[in-house]
Amino acid sequence: MSTPLTTRPERRPPRKHRGWVRPLIWLIAIVAVFAVGLALGGALHDNPTGGTQTLVRTLKPLAVPPARETVTVTRSK
Repeated sequence: MSTPLTTRPERRPPRKHRGWVRPLIWLIAIVAVFAVGLALGGALHDNPTGGTQTLVRTLKPLAVPPARETVTVTRSK
C-alpha cells in the first residue's frame, strides 16, 4: 500500500496591520499595571480616621518560692 501524496497548504501573505497590534497590546498592559499600582498605592496611603492608641504596661515579676531541699552528691573513690 502506498500513501497518497498531499500537497502543502498555501501560505497566506503576512498581514500588514499586524505590526501595530502587538505594541498596542503591550501599551494597554502597561497602562493597566500602572493603574493597578496607583490604586494600590492610594489604598495603602489612606489612614483610618480614628487615629492610633498605644497602651503601655509594666509587668512586675512574680515571687519565686524557695526550694524545699538542696541535695549535694559527692563521689568517693
